[in-house]
Amino acid sequence: MADAAPPIHARGLARAFAGVPVVAGVDLTVGAGEVVVLLGPNGAGKTTLLRMLALLVRPTEGELALFGTGGRVAPPELRRRIGYAGHESLCYPDLTAAENLTFYARLFGVGDAPARIAEMLAWAGLDGAGRRPVRAFSRGMAQRLALARAMLHDPDLLLLDEPWSALDPAAAAALTERLAALRAAGRAIVLTTHDVPRAAPVATRVAVLARGRVAWSSEGPIRDVAAVEAAYAAAAGARP
Repeated sequence: MADAAPPIHARGLARAFAGVPVVAGVDLTVGAGEVVVLLGPNGAGKTTLLRMLALLVRPTEGELALFGTGGRVAPPELRRRIGYAGHESLCYPDLTAAENLTFYARLFGVGDAPARIAEMLAWAGLDGAGRRPVRAFSRGMAQRLALARAMLHDPDLLLLDEPWSALDPAAAAALTERLAALRAAGRAIVLTTHDVPRAAPVATRVAVLARGRVAWSSEGPIRDVAAVEAAYAAAAGARP
């Protein structure tokens, strides 16, 4: 039976560091099968918001519920429903790609882990590099491994910070295809990016953050990339 509560329900979410507000009151509800794209200039609060949704940073103010469970409680079974990939790969550099995924498969209780690990390494184009230590990887390879790790346990909620960063065209296309398939399968996805054309094929909603607040939003797929880019520039205080 599907969850009655949405994957994300946030009200007045705020976070300050050393008294400086970074996220300043964000309302966000994300349903199953939605892909919400967060745009905004550097320092707009996108990464901090994503980390709060991933239960990695506690909000200073506001309320957050994931699948109907309060984020301040965050039991292990709730965290297992979340996949997260941030700016840094956070993979262990002295472990191989396969060892990294094996470690996370144990943490998340992935069934038939060897087969799933092989599947995700192949998807990431790393099946030939599975026995190489991550410290020998290029930035793009590490990014692909981080994405494979985030999706390894087939999470119901996927949170991705600049996921197309450092990817070559083939890997970027593979990620876009994967996100579209996950959306069709009913997964909820929130991602940040500066690349509106890249996000357009998968987005179901767009929100532009500026100074920690949602300055502009649009429901539905991105049909006019130029209009979204103009709204992005205007919300950021730049000339569109």
